[in-house]
Amino acid sequence: MKKLSLRLRLIFLFIVISCTVFACAGFLAWNESKDKADEFFDTYQMALARTLAGGNWKNIGSEAQHSTNKLIKKIRNAEDDDDAIGFAVFDKSGKMIFHDNENGKDFKYLPKLSNFDNQKVDDDVWRIVWIASADDNFIIAVGQELEYREDMAWDIMEEFMSPWMAGIITLLIMMIVIISFELAPLGKIAIDIKNRKPDDFSPFEDHNIPSEIKPLTQAMNFRLAQISDLLQHERRFISDAAHELRTPLTALKIQLDVAKMTTDDPKTQSETINKISEGLNRATRLVEQLLALSRLEVNLKSSQLKNQTLCWENIISQTIRECEFAVSAKNQVIITNITDAGPFENGDATLVGMIVRNLIDNAIKYSPKGAQITLCCNKNYLSVINSGVKIDEKLLDKLSERFFRIPGQNEKGSGLGLSIVECIAAFYNCNLKFANTDKGFMVKISPN
Repeated sequence: MKKLSLRLRLIFLFIVISCTVFACAGFLAWNESKDKADEFFDTYQMALARTLAGGNWKNIGSEAQHSTNKLIKKIRNAEDDDDAIGFAVFDKSGKMIFHDNENGKDFKYLPKLSNFDNQKVDDDVWRIVWIASADDNFIIAVGQELEYREDMAWDIMEEFMSPWMAGIITLLIMMIVIISFELAPLGKIAIDIKNRKPDDFSPFEDHNIPSEIKPLTQAMNFRLAQISDLLQHERRFISDAAHELRTPLTALKIQLDVAKMTTDDPKTQSETINKISEGLNRATRLVEQLLALSRLEVNLKSSQLKNQTLCWENIISQTIRECEFAVSAKNQVIITNITDAGPFENGDATLVGMIVRNLIDNAIKYSPKGAQITLCCNKNYLSVINSGVKIDEKLLDKLSERFFRIPGQNEKGSGLGLSIVECIAAFYNCNLKFANTDKGFMVKISPN
């Protein structure tokens, strides 16, 4: 059953249910018809028996029986059913003194006065009622074949159920047509999926589709959009990685060739190896940033990282402690102004840590020695200001672009830190802004 299509299963179930209901209705109609037929014919038999009981049977003899037989033969209708009914009259000794010249002559004298009794007559079961005559000298028996009653009940039920059978058959045919018509959109969707090209992620059209099927198409469209985003992200990641890794890898290859050619000059070879080490570190950092950005974009789209209550003070304090060595190496100072709240209350501590770490790393790296870095955090914004730094106003809008680095910059980096910050901030409905202030260059994150 499970291997059949939905259409065939529905049709099969509707046929089974309809046939079961029709069979139950037929059974009930048969019993009702039979009861009504028994009630009607019992009443008829009793009325005939009472009529016969009121007659005068004292002077009835063989001549009366003979005359009656002739009369019956003359008036008998060819369509009359001889098995319909019969009667007989017995005296108290059990002798039959009169009958209907048909079935009644075969009745056996087994009286049950004022009662109905089933009795075999010529191998057929008859229902016979026995009553005494008005003068109480004779016994009247009026009987009817039960098979005749069953035939009548069957005819009544057949007449009653035939229109219903025709109606159910018509209903089933219409139901099959309607089911086929209503399930046609599923077939169209299946054909659309089968005929689609592998790179076609356009949404399925859901007009003229039943509301019960729309959740399916909407879910499929949602998944198609996700798959399309993931593929675009993967292609962009591969393109960015190939583009950005080409330069450091080429430089590493050149440095390696130089190292091979300076085996007789230990000093030059040592400097070359140091440059190779720096290049490897830069390539490693670039790969880490690329992977971090890749995972971040996927996780932000597939996860709801908004349920954890954040403690901004702890996150910022821990990040500053991790950067103490870099700060002291450049004789810089970090000043904080932190409240209990931040630009958003709930989120993921790891993502918030990435925001703070990238902002502080950039401030330390691109600020001169002895600079002052000011970090402010409250419910209205998170800002980092590094003194002694000014950015060309024309370049401010490009700072969060991937791999963008200010021309003439001597510090080594991948150009992905601010892209990561902007991506996380956007997830938490915040804006990332850059500005030159009197105190220095400012990076600010605030709610929309």
